[in-house]
Amino acid sequence: MHVLVTADTVGGVWSYARELVTGLAQRDVRVTLVGLGRIPTSAQTEWLRPLDNVDFRPTAFRLEWMPDAAPDIAASTEYLLRVIEEVKPDLLHFNQYCYGGITGDLPRIVVAHSDVVSWWAAVHHSKPEPGEWINWYRDVVGQGLHAATEVVAISNVVRSDLQRHFGVAGARVIYNGTRPSPFAGQDCKQPVVLTVGRVWDQAKNVALLMKAQLDCPVFVAGSPDNPASGGQAELPAAANVTFAGELGEPELQRLYARTAIYVATSQYEPFGLAPVEAAFSRCAIVANDIPTFHELWGDSILYFKHNNASSLREIVARLLSDGDLRQAYAERAYRHALGLFTSDAMTERYIQLYRWLAESHSVSTSNVTAIKGAHAIS
Repeated sequence: MHVLVTADTVGGVWSYARELVTGLAQRDVRVTLVGLGRIPTSAQTEWLRPLDNVDFRPTAFRLEWMPDAAPDIAASTEYLLRVIEEVKPDLLHFNQYCYGGITGDLPRIVVAHSDVVSWWAAVHHSKPEPGEWINWYRDVVGQGLHAATEVVAISNVVRSDLQRHFGVAGARVIYNGTRPSPFAGQDCKQPVVLTVGRVWDQAKNVALLMKAQLDCPVFVAGSPDNPASGGQAELPAAANVTFAGELGEPELQRLYARTAIYVATSQYEPFGLAPVEAAFSRCAIVANDIPTFHELWGDSILYFKHNNASSLREIVARLLSDGDLRQAYAERAYRHALGLFTSDAMTERYIQLYRWLAESHSVSTSNVTAIKGAHAIS
């Protein structure tokens, strides 16, 4: 089987693609991977080196959620059509909405990772006001979703968002996953709090950690630079908070390993791979009280009241003062993640979907051929 996969290199989708493409390649699935958004760094592509059956095509076409993206979407669509004609894959796996309506008869999967409309509703508690760009964005996303052969949502919350904002029913849910092996917790954890995510993104809600004024060192790992606008996040200073910037994977894994408590402050989170990495590093997890975290983690983690800094402070203090409780929740999160959020589980579910689509497409194509033949005879 040969699958063409698109993935942007400016967010978490790249990590998702790394896990999935690696899993596919190890199962003898040939992959043509098209990168979008920006040319990746050598560190970002190191994982591709041992994968002989992956053909990587890096590009810097702007993404649909970026301002003034329309010309790049048109150009990248033409580029993809040329690549499809060249490599002749069996099916198409798009991690951007805009390509769902791409011409041709190949099966097309569109994976819903997040969207601007749902982001806006969660952050601002209202629908975005109509305007030229948001109207264009809604149309592009809606058309891509409705034209796709199959839509995959990365959580039930995302599936509900698709129904609410774009009228898409019937999306199937496949949870993201990662490999547990690169992550390992130290035997003696340090009384440190960590959060990982885009500092510039209001949805990540990093400012809540400043307001909470936790009585322990706090590390924030993530880029402050907005790739769409070029601006930087402006957050209030706090004496015990260290902004570590965007870390390489070895550095981040070492930080996870010594961290006692991971705090997920997001007020909008379609899935959240960082808490999974923290769980595999045996961190106790404290999360904002939002539907996604309840769906994914159940009672394996602790929750603070929605966007409430005092509640966050209280729960972190409780875990810091009770080592047995912290270790118990760290183990619960680890076991929970091991059961649901591994890259092996994710890859197997996508392969099942690929096979079903390929078989369905083969039957459909045979039927069309038979109908044409019967018509010719008559």
